Amino acid sequence: MKKTFVTQPSLPPIEKFIPYLEKIWDSKVLTNGGPFHQKLETELIKFLNIENISLFTNGTIALITALQALRITGEVITTPYSFVATSHALLWNGIKPIFVDVDPNTFNIDPGKIESAITPQTTAILAVHCYGNPCDTERIQKIADNYNLKVIYDAAHAFGVDCDCGSVLNHGDLTIMSFHATKVFNTFEGGAIISQDLKTKIRIDHLKNFGFVDETTVVAPGINGKMNEFCSALGLLQLEYFDELIAKRKIIDSLYRENLSNIKGIRILERKEKKSNFAYFPILITEENALSRDEVFDKLVSNNIVPRKYFYPLISEFPMYRGLASSSLENLSHAKRISEQIICLPIYPDLELETVSRICDLLRL
Repeated sequence: MKKTFVTQPSLPPIEKFIPYLEKIWDSKVLTNGGPFHQKLETELIKFLNIENISLFTNGTIALITALQALRITGEVITTPYSFVATSHALLWNGIKPIFVDVDPNTFNIDPGKIESAITPQTTAILAVHCYGNPCDTERIQKIADNYNLKVIYDAAHAFGVDCDCGSVLNHGDLTIMSFHATKVFNTFEGGAIISQDLKTKIRIDHLKNFGFVDETTVVAPGINGKMNEFCSALGLLQLEYFDELIAKRKIIDSLYRENLSNIKGIRILERKEKKSNFAYFPILITEENALSRDEVFDKLVSNNIVPRKYFYPLISEFPMYRGLASSSLENLSHAKRISEQIICLPIYPDLELETVSRICDLLRL
């Protein structure tokens, strides 16, 4: 029996990609803002209903560059419940992360905890739309405005997600995306920064290309963060299939919810977004369950189901962060509990519904 993993790349048929490869081969343009790169930016602006986008080689380099673009220094308030790249980007820029607890219902940064963490050194808030569920952007922005702080959103999970006021990508000063192979929209590897004005986009585009303005003019200590033509071409092809792939994910999500909703000791995360991308299916194994989270995890793995403890441990528990005063577990009680109960179940377009039912049966017994 083959193993079923938490996520697998969503890829169109290979024969659909061949014409794109032939065009790249014929043009001899492989990178540096080629025609597929330019077209993907244009199509993503229309598809996502945003103003400006700058494509990157991956989401981590995009986040590092975003902090540079906004000239963030000092301290940044952020969440401990995320992938490590969120906080690593701060360290790469010499910025001190200040962790605050998450909301126990959304798993996103708790706006009620932000204000008390602000110091004279605080310059920004870095929040994550965890599992694609939107943060409380209105409350976060109000705090930022009161204290003259920048807001950056890590929207690695939130491609195509809408909240009540439209695309979740249109909040904050900058929003970062990941197009890694495990994401609902992928370009093999890739990422992007979404900006609210053209001036900022131009600065970002300089920064991602070593700071070059033209062949002989360098205006900033930039980095090599450009997306190549192969990844851009895959992104264009992926857009053609995106709605179809999301429809398949929705069916799987609904089947999980139907089968798991009344099982004692399993808590399903409520969806708060207006339009979801069904990127993940997280559940909590609570104290009422006969088995612990790790016992449930091992049971699934022994039956060729490979979920993820996503996110465990907390970022704040890794060696480079645990010495921070804000990493104290007393400060992060909700995040700690969630990290010890979380399991993300497999969800991807080609996951067979019979397998979903089998996973639910294993969780029920």
